Amino acid sequence: MSKDLDNLVGRAEHLLARLEALFHAPSSPVDWNSTAWRWVKAGNKGYLQTIAHPHQIALDNIQFVDSQKAKIVRNTQQFLKGLPANNVLLTGTRGTGKSSLIKALLTAYAQEGLRLIEVEKHDLIHLPEIVELIRNRPEKFIIFCDDLTFEANDESYKALKVVLDGSVASTSENMLVYATSNRKNLMPEFMADNLATKHWDGEIRPSDTIEEKTALAERFGLWLAFYAFDQDEYLAIAENWLKTFNIPWDETAHKAALEFTHTRGARSGRVAYQFARDYAGKLQLNSKP
Repeated sequence: MSKDLDNLVGRAEHLLARLEALFHAPSSPVDWNSTAWRWVKAGNKGYLQTIAHPHQIALDNIQFVDSQKAKIVRNTQQFLKGLPANNVLLTGTRGTGKSSLIKALLTAYAQEGLRLIEVEKHDLIHLPEIVELIRNRPEKFIIFCDDLTFEANDESYKALKVVLDGSVASTSENMLVYATSNRKNLMPEFMADNLATKHWDGEIRPSDTIEEKTALAERFGLWLAFYAFDQDEYLAIAENWLKTFNIPWDETAHKAALEFTHTRGARSGRVAYQFARDYAGKLQLNSKP
Protein backbone atom coordinates (compact mmCIF):
# COMPACT_ATOMS: atom_id res chain seq x y z
CA MET A 1 0.00 0.00 0.00
CA SER A 2 2.79 2.40 0.96
CA LYS A 3 4.65 1.58 -2.25
CA ASP A 4 1.56 2.36 -4.36
CA LEU A 5 1.07 5.64 -2.49
CA ASP A 6 4.70 6.65 -3.04
CA ASN A 7 4.36 5.84 -6.74
CA LEU A 8 1.19 7.94 -6.99
CA VAL A 9 2.82 10.87 -5.19
CA GLY A 10 5.86 10.64 -7.45
CA ARG A 11 3.73 10.72 -10.60
CA ALA A 12 1.76 13.68 -9.25
CA GLU A 13 4.97 15.61 -8.50
CA HIS A 14 6.26 14.85 -11.99
CA LEU A 15 3.01 16.12 -13.52
CA LEU A 16 3.08 19.29 -11.42
CA ALA A 17 6.69 19.93 -12.47
CA ARG A 18 5.72 19.65 -16.15
CA LEU A 19 2.74 21.96 -15.67
CA GLU A 20 4.88 24.51 -13.86
CA ALA A 21 7.42 24.45 -16.68
CA LEU A 22 4.62 24.92 -19.20
CA PHE A 23 2.96 27.84 -17.44
CA HIS A 24 6.23 29.58 -16.65
CA ALA A 25 8.05 28.93 -19.90
CA PRO A 26 10.43 31.76 -20.79
CA SER A 27 9.35 33.99 -23.66
CA SER A 28 11.01 33.29 -27.00
CA PRO A 29 13.35 36.09 -28.13
CA VAL A 30 11.86 38.23 -30.90
CA ASP A 31 13.61 38.23 -34.25
CA TRP A 32 13.49 41.97 -34.93
CA ASN A 33 15.08 41.45 -38.35
CA SER A 34 11.74 40.17 -39.60
CA THR A 35 9.03 42.40 -41.05
CA ALA A 36 5.94 40.46 -39.91
CA TRP A 37 4.89 38.37 -36.92
CA ARG A 38 1.82 36.71 -35.48
CA TRP A 39 1.02 36.53 -31.78
CA VAL A 40 1.03 32.89 -30.64
CA LYS A 41 -0.04 31.45 -27.28
CA ALA A 42 2.22 28.98 -25.46
CA GLY A 43 0.72 27.87 -22.17
CA ASN A 44 -0.46 30.98 -20.39
CA LYS A 45 2.09 33.14 -22.18
CA GLY A 46 2.41 34.45 -25.70
CA TYR A 47 5.19 35.47 -28.04
CA LEU A 48 5.78 37.04 -31.44
CA GLN A 49 6.29 34.27 -33.98
CA THR A 50 8.18 35.33 -37.10
CA ILE A 51 6.34 35.06 -40.40
CA ALA A 52 9.25 34.01 -42.59
CA HIS A 53 7.51 34.62 -45.91
CA PRO A 54 4.89 37.40 -45.70
CA HIS A 55 2.32 37.46 -48.49
CA GLN A 56 3.70 39.79 -51.16
CA ILE A 57 0.91 41.87 -52.74
CA ALA A 58 1.48 45.00 -54.82
CA LEU A 59 -0.77 48.00 -54.24
CA ASP A 60 -1.30 48.26 -58.00
CA ASN A 61 -2.92 44.83 -58.03
CA ILE A 62 -5.74 46.02 -55.77
CA GLN A 63 -8.24 47.69 -58.08
CA PHE A 64 -11.53 49.63 -57.95
CA VAL A 65 -10.97 50.77 -54.38
CA ASP A 66 -8.93 53.83 -55.34
CA SER A 67 -10.48 56.16 -52.78
CA GLN A 68 -10.03 53.70 -49.91
CA LYS A 69 -6.49 52.90 -51.06
CA ALA A 70 -5.50 56.56 -51.27
CA LYS A 71 -6.76 57.24 -47.75
CA ILE A 72 -5.05 54.31 -46.06
CA VAL A 73 -1.80 54.95 -47.95
CA ARG A 74 -1.84 58.61 -46.87
CA ASN A 75 -2.57 57.62 -43.26
CA THR A 76 0.28 55.09 -43.32
CA GLN A 77 2.71 57.62 -44.78
CA GLN A 78 1.82 60.07 -42.00
CA PHE A 79 2.45 57.30 -39.48
CA LEU A 80 5.85 56.44 -40.98
CA LYS A 81 6.91 60.09 -40.92
CA GLY A 82 6.02 60.44 -37.23
CA LEU A 83 3.00 62.63 -38.00
CA PRO A 84 -0.45 62.25 -36.41
CA ALA A 85 -2.30 59.26 -37.89
CA ASN A 86 -5.40 57.22 -37.09
CA ASN A 87 -6.31 53.64 -36.37
CA VAL A 88 -8.21 52.27 -39.37
CA LEU A 89 -11.35 50.12 -39.66
CA LEU A 90 -12.05 48.57 -43.07
CA THR A 91 -15.59 47.23 -43.38
CA GLY A 92 -17.84 45.86 -46.09
CA THR A 93 -18.36 43.08 -48.58
CA ARG A 94 -16.21 39.97 -48.40
CA GLY A 95 -13.46 39.55 -50.96
CA THR A 96 -13.17 43.20 -51.96
CA GLY A 97 -9.56 43.67 -50.90
CA LYS A 98 -9.70 44.79 -47.26
CA SER A 99 -7.09 42.36 -45.93
CA SER A 100 -5.06 42.43 -49.15
CA LEU A 101 -4.77 46.19 -48.91
CA ILE A 102 -3.20 45.98 -45.45
CA LYS A 103 -0.78 43.26 -46.59
CA ALA A 104 0.13 45.38 -49.63
CA LEU A 105 1.11 48.24 -47.31
CA LEU A 106 3.78 46.01 -45.78
CA THR A 107 5.07 45.12 -49.25
CA ALA A 108 5.23 48.79 -50.20
CA TYR A 109 6.67 50.27 -46.99
CA ALA A 110 8.73 47.58 -45.24
CA GLN A 111 11.90 49.30 -46.45
CA GLU A 112 10.74 52.46 -44.68
CA GLY A 113 10.38 50.67 -41.33
CA LEU A 114 6.78 49.47 -41.47
CA ARG A 115 6.12 46.22 -39.61
CA LEU A 116 3.02 44.03 -39.25
CA ILE A 117 1.81 42.01 -36.23
CA GLU A 118 -1.19 39.75 -36.82
CA VAL A 119 -3.36 39.20 -33.75
CA GLU A 120 -6.39 36.91 -33.63
CA LYS A 121 -9.55 38.15 -31.94
CA HIS A 122 -9.26 35.73 -29.02
CA ASP A 123 -5.73 37.01 -28.32
CA LEU A 124 -6.71 40.66 -28.03
CA ILE A 125 -6.48 40.39 -24.26
CA HIS A 126 -2.70 40.25 -24.79
CA LEU A 127 -2.52 43.59 -26.60
CA PRO A 128 -1.04 45.40 -23.58
CA GLU A 129 1.83 42.86 -23.57
CA ILE A 130 2.44 43.42 -27.27
CA VAL A 131 2.43 47.18 -26.81
CA GLU A 132 5.08 46.93 -24.11
CA LEU A 133 7.23 44.67 -26.29
CA ILE A 134 7.35 47.20 -29.15
CA ARG A 135 7.07 50.49 -27.28
CA ASN A 136 10.79 51.33 -27.47
CA ARG A 137 11.46 49.89 -30.91
CA PRO A 138 12.40 52.30 -33.75
CA GLU A 139 10.12 50.60 -36.29
CA LYS A 140 6.47 51.47 -36.93
CA PHE A 141 4.05 48.64 -36.18
CA ILE A 142 0.59 47.92 -37.53
CA ILE A 143 -1.45 45.59 -35.33
CA PHE A 144 -3.47 43.67 -37.92
CA CYS A 145 -6.82 42.21 -36.77
CA ASP A 146 -8.51 40.39 -39.64
CA ASP A 147 -12.24 39.62 -39.83
CA LEU A 148 -12.86 41.25 -36.48
CA THR A 149 -16.30 40.65 -34.97
CA PHE A 150 -17.51 40.20 -31.42
CA GLU A 151 -20.47 38.34 -30.03
CA ALA A 152 -22.91 40.08 -27.71
CA ASN A 153 -21.38 38.56 -24.56
CA ASP A 154 -17.75 38.80 -25.74
CA GLU A 155 -15.58 40.70 -23.27
CA SER A 156 -12.33 40.66 -25.27
CA TYR A 157 -13.32 43.83 -27.12
CA LYS A 158 -12.56 45.80 -23.96
CA ALA A 159 -8.83 45.10 -24.38
CA LEU A 160 -9.00 46.56 -27.86
CA LYS A 161 -10.84 49.64 -26.58
CA VAL A 162 -8.05 50.27 -24.07
CA VAL A 163 -5.35 50.09 -26.76
CA LEU A 164 -7.31 52.31 -29.14
CA ASP A 165 -8.02 54.99 -26.56
CA GLY A 166 -5.32 54.37 -23.99
CA SER A 167 -5.75 53.87 -20.27
CA VAL A 168 -3.82 55.69 -17.57
CA ALA A 169 -0.70 54.80 -19.54
CA SER A 170 -0.31 56.52 -22.89
CA THR A 171 -0.64 54.61 -26.13
CA SER A 172 2.53 53.79 -28.02
CA GLU A 173 3.41 56.31 -30.74
CA ASN A 174 4.94 53.60 -32.94
CA MET A 175 1.78 51.49 -33.19
CA LEU A 176 -1.57 51.67 -34.98
CA VAL A 177 -4.42 49.17 -35.25
CA TYR A 178 -5.73 48.29 -38.73
CA ALA A 179 -8.77 45.97 -38.54
CA THR A 180 -11.11 44.45 -41.10
CA SER A 181 -14.69 43.42 -40.49
CA ASN A 182 -17.87 42.53 -42.32
CA ARG A 183 -19.79 44.41 -39.62
CA LYS A 184 -19.62 48.17 -39.45
CA ASN A 185 -20.15 48.27 -35.69
CA LEU A 186 -18.11 45.09 -34.99
CA MET A 187 -20.83 43.72 -32.72
CA PRO A 188 -24.25 42.18 -33.49
CA GLU A 189 -27.31 44.37 -33.28
CA PHE A 190 -30.74 43.08 -32.30
CA MET A 191 -34.29 44.33 -32.76
CA ALA A 192 -34.52 44.46 -28.98
CA ASP A 193 -31.83 47.15 -28.94
CA ASN A 194 -34.26 49.54 -30.63
CA LEU A 195 -37.30 48.75 -28.48
CA ALA A 196 -36.91 51.65 -26.09
CA THR A 197 -40.15 50.90 -24.25
CA LYS A 198 -38.99 47.45 -23.11
CA HIS A 199 -36.45 46.66 -20.44
CA TRP A 200 -34.55 43.46 -21.04
CA ASP A 201 -33.12 41.59 -18.05
CA GLY A 202 -34.17 44.44 -15.82
CA GLU A 203 -31.85 46.97 -17.46
CA ILE A 204 -32.94 50.49 -16.62
CA ARG A 205 -31.25 52.25 -19.56
CA PRO A 206 -31.32 49.93 -22.59
CA SER A 207 -30.03 52.74 -24.82
CA ASP A 208 -26.70 52.44 -23.01
CA THR A 209 -26.35 48.97 -24.49
CA ILE A 210 -26.58 50.43 -27.99
CA GLU A 211 -23.98 53.07 -27.12
CA GLU A 212 -21.63 50.39 -25.80
CA LYS A 213 -21.91 48.38 -29.01
CA THR A 214 -21.18 51.32 -31.30
CA ALA A 215 -18.45 52.83 -29.09
CA LEU A 216 -15.74 50.39 -30.20
CA ALA A 217 -16.05 51.17 -33.92
CA GLU A 218 -16.08 54.89 -33.15
CA ARG A 219 -12.63 54.58 -31.59
CA PHE A 220 -11.18 54.01 -35.06
CA GLY A 221 -10.36 57.43 -36.46
CA LEU A 222 -10.55 56.37 -40.11
CA TRP A 223 -13.41 54.28 -41.52
CA LEU A 224 -13.14 52.79 -45.01
CA ALA A 225 -16.16 51.09 -46.60
CA PHE A 226 -15.85 48.46 -49.35
CA TYR A 227 -18.66 47.46 -51.71
CA ALA A 228 -19.41 44.56 -54.06
CA PHE A 229 -17.98 44.77 -57.59
CA ASP A 230 -20.12 44.78 -60.73
CA GLN A 231 -19.40 42.44 -63.64
CA ASP A 232 -17.12 44.81 -65.55
CA GLU A 233 -15.03 45.47 -62.45
CA TYR A 234 -14.78 41.77 -61.70
CA LEU A 235 -13.61 41.04 -65.25
CA ALA A 236 -11.04 43.82 -65.14
CA ILE A 237 -9.62 42.44 -61.88
CA ALA A 238 -9.53 38.92 -63.33
CA GLU A 239 -7.67 40.25 -66.40
CA ASN A 240 -5.14 42.03 -64.19
CA TRP A 241 -4.45 38.89 -62.14
CA LEU A 242 -4.05 36.79 -65.29
CA LYS A 243 -1.37 39.20 -66.45
CA THR A 244 0.61 38.50 -63.28
CA PHE A 245 0.67 34.83 -64.39
CA ASN A 246 1.72 35.86 -67.93
CA ILE A 247 -1.56 34.60 -69.40
CA PRO A 248 -3.18 36.67 -72.19
CA TRP A 249 -6.73 37.95 -71.80
CA ASP A 250 -8.87 36.86 -74.72
CA GLU A 251 -12.44 35.80 -75.47
CA THR A 252 -11.84 32.34 -74.02
CA ALA A 253 -10.52 33.78 -70.76
CA HIS A 254 -13.42 36.27 -70.66
CA LYS A 255 -15.97 33.45 -70.99
CA ALA A 256 -14.15 31.27 -68.44
CA ALA A 257 -14.07 34.12 -65.91
CA LEU A 258 -17.84 34.57 -66.18
CA GLU A 259 -18.46 30.84 -65.85
CA PHE A 260 -16.25 30.75 -62.76
CA THR A 261 -18.53 33.23 -60.96
CA HIS A 262 -21.49 30.91 -61.52
CA THR A 263 -19.78 28.24 -59.43
CA ARG A 264 -19.11 30.73 -56.63
CA GLY A 265 -22.30 32.80 -56.68
CA ALA A 266 -20.34 36.02 -56.21
CA ARG A 267 -18.20 38.60 -58.01
CA SER A 268 -15.33 39.88 -55.91
CA GLY A 269 -11.62 40.53 -56.05
CA ARG A 270 -11.02 37.28 -54.18
CA VAL A 271 -13.06 35.27 -56.70
CA ALA A 272 -11.21 37.00 -59.56
CA TYR A 273 -7.87 36.03 -58.03
CA GLN A 274 -9.03 32.45 -57.49
CA PHE A 275 -10.22 32.29 -61.11
CA ALA A 276 -6.85 33.53 -62.37
CA ARG A 277 -4.97 30.88 -60.39
CA ASP A 278 -7.32 28.14 -61.58
CA TYR A 279 -7.26 29.24 -65.23
CA ALA A 280 -3.52 29.88 -65.40
CA GLY A 281 -2.71 26.60 -63.69
CA LYS A 282 -5.00 24.68 -66.04
CA LEU A 283 -3.45 26.21 -69.16
CA GLN A 284 0.09 25.60 -67.95
CA LEU A 285 -0.76 22.01 -67.00
CA ASN A 286 -2.19 21.30 -70.46
CA SER A 287 0.83 22.84 -72.18
CA LYS A 288 3.31 20.54 -70.44
CA PRO A 289 4.25 17.26 -72.13
